[in-house]
Amino acid sequence: MNKLTKIMLPIGVLVVSYVGLKLMVAGKPEPEKKESTERTVSLYVTQAQQIKRTIDVETQGEVRPKNEIPLTSRVSGHVISISEDFDEGAAIDADTVLVKIDDTDYKVAVIRAEARVAEAQVALERELANEKMKKDTWDQKKGDSKPSPFALNKPQVLEAEAKLRAAKADLQEAQLNVQRTEIKVPFKGRVVSRDIGLGQYVAAGTLLGRVFSVDTAQVRLPLTDLQLATLKIPLGFEADAESAPKVTFTTEIGRTTHQWQGRIVRTNAAVDQNTRLTYAIAEVQDPYGEAADNGAPFAVGMFVIAHITGSEETEAWVLPRDALRQDDSIYVVDGDNNLRIRQVEVYATTADEVMLKKGIHGDEQVVTSTVNNVYDGMKVIPLSKEKATAAVDNEQAQPALNN
Repeated sequence: MNKLTKIMLPIGVLVVSYVGLKLMVAGKPEPEKKESTERTVSLYVTQAQQIKRTIDVETQGEVRPKNEIPLTSRVSGHVISISEDFDEGAAIDADTVLVKIDDTDYKVAVIRAEARVAEAQVALERELANEKMKKDTWDQKKGDSKPSPFALNKPQVLEAEAKLRAAKADLQEAQLNVQRTEIKVPFKGRVVSRDIGLGQYVAAGTLLGRVFSVDTAQVRLPLTDLQLATLKIPLGFEADAESAPKVTFTTEIGRTTHQWQGRIVRTNAAVDQNTRLTYAIAEVQDPYGEAADNGAPFAVGMFVIAHITGSEETEAWVLPRDALRQDDSIYVVDGDNNLRIRQVEVYATTADEVMLKKGIHGDEQVVTSTVNNVYDGMKVIPLSKEKATAAVDNEQAQPALNN
């Protein structure tokens, strides 16, 4: 009996505890259920303005020379002089002798070539005299048969004439080699690099340095299909003096903003397969001279922002740049203060504005605030940024008026 009591007593305690716990839970009042409320976000809004104006396109690119060449030697020899202008970054004039190669051997070659020309000239005169003698002899015989050209010395004359032409060609080549010992370029330019030194032996084809012309600078500008359509420029476009779109290039040097004026002269006839963009070529004339802005040249290698002026006035909806979202969308607040996500077609964008072709109406409120985790139909409170700013200004000015 005692053994059975020891077994049942713990079981009874557990049962009583369980029943008591259930009764306590059942008697506890249920927590009050609160209805979930949707959080309403206050956002700044603005209204689009429809205007008619020329729409500019903004893009960017790197300044490049129109003509950059490697400077090489066409003859071999020792470098006996180098111009002071032939140094990295220096300006050079057209037909300035930059490098002089020893021409002694080439002048000797000219003398020898002149001697061969003289020999060939004498040989030709001899064959011409023989031709005349043979013809006179044949005429004196008054034979019935017709003489062969060889009998009249005609092939010998042709051979002598050919040898004279070859000798003159050798002389001309020798004279050219003398001229080629003076390395020069046919344009005004700048030196990119110099790769030789005084006294160095160079072979024909040796790279002496690199130079570029400074008469014209070019910028390769990437354009999308929409930008091309906005500017009304087709693929394969080649401009004349009147139709060339104007371009204003800007960049900052130190803390100063500089501008240069140029024109688009052509566009590529094919779309780039890697970027799916079309490239337009813009040019600036005399970038280191008249085109310089307050002494700052349109220097090769600079990265510049390009503002291309539109050719015709176009109607567009204008909004602040902050109104445009990713994937060319905007947030519109409807009459019930619900946020709607709207796809739009963009004409062009600048640092401050976005110009839309369609996708919006003038009486609609467009969100300009930065907002995350938006969804279509979200409740918002539209605020006018202009009114809020004016209210703050008035509040700050009130103490001054009271004084």
